[in-house]
Amino acid sequence: MRAWKGPAYGLATALVLAAVIACSDTEEESPDDGVLRVVTTVSPITSLVENIGGTRIRLEGIIPEWTNSHTFSPSPSVARVMAEADLIVLNGLFLEEPSLEMAMANKKDGAVILTLGDKAISPEEWVFDFSFPESDGHPNPHLWTSPILALKYAELIRDELVALDASNAGYYRENYAKLEARIEDLDRRISAAFQTVPVGNRKLLTYHDSFPLFASRYGLEIIGAVQPSDFREPSAREVARLIDQVRETGVPAIFGSEVFPSPVMRQIAKEGGAKFIDQLRDDDLPGSSGDPRHTYLGLMLTNIEVMIPALGGSADAMSGFDPGPVFEGASGAKYPE
Repeated sequence: MRAWKGPAYGLATALVLAAVIACSDTEEESPDDGVLRVVTTVSPITSLVENIGGTRIRLEGIIPEWTNSHTFSPSPSVARVMAEADLIVLNGLFLEEPSLEMAMANKKDGAVILTLGDKAISPEEWVFDFSFPESDGHPNPHLWTSPILALKYAELIRDELVALDASNAGYYRENYAKLEARIEDLDRRISAAFQTVPVGNRKLLTYHDSFPLFASRYGLEIIGAVQPSDFREPSAREVARLIDQVRETGVPAIFGSEVFPSPVMRQIAKEGGAKFIDQLRDDDLPGSSGDPRHTYLGLMLTNIEVMIPALGGSADAMSGFDPGPVFEGASGAKYPE
């Protein structure tokens, strides 16, 4: 993933404005009601935090759905939200650098910034690929597409909520235990579903390099990605190389993003003799806030239901899986759209 490359004066100005906005808040606008305030970035992380914090936290995401999280730069008004937060949860691994800088510039005394990816794996475990080359020094940040790493995220979130709000520690631990059981069930179901895919078809070519840790978990081979590290469209030479890879491997389908359509992928699929499936997601949850599948679990379930049949397998193992929240009641979490 590449760090944000906007003009230095632009970011500095935004941070100054952010600080002014944050300082202008009044006590009436931000009453101290004793409820833990949590701010998150991408929606899968917001969902994991919501599942553990449930109704005992006030939760707000800041990166809207259908937005490229790699290039997102928060508006100065987001600083007010960050200035009120007790906990700010980011993916890290260079995914949300402008958001991290704003958080560091505006967080209140005692607030905690938690970067999940940096704590979930060590630098020795970093993965580099076509969209995230080692020469840039920024690893692939999409750890949450591997359910077991998402569970590690959940563990880190639980521990931080318990540390900040000991009076609700039992509630957070109970929700984590429920989520743990659900994610472990999901992991088993995904493994069973991939066992139905012919071995020669267990290959992925995607629009964006979002699934390397997912692939290593379930025995898939990543044969390429269309989007280069600078997020432009691929060159004619790169397209030709990908077409050759599709032909040589005989993969039955290649996968585009439902959020960011790519006409180039249609060309690659057509000339390579594969189906083009444009329904995968990496950090945009299905449906809208409040929908049954608008969760991290729903994201993974939907992706598997799209991926497995396209590769020649059966997704029957996913039947009956519950993607909904593990806690009771309405949390009031805000997912920007």
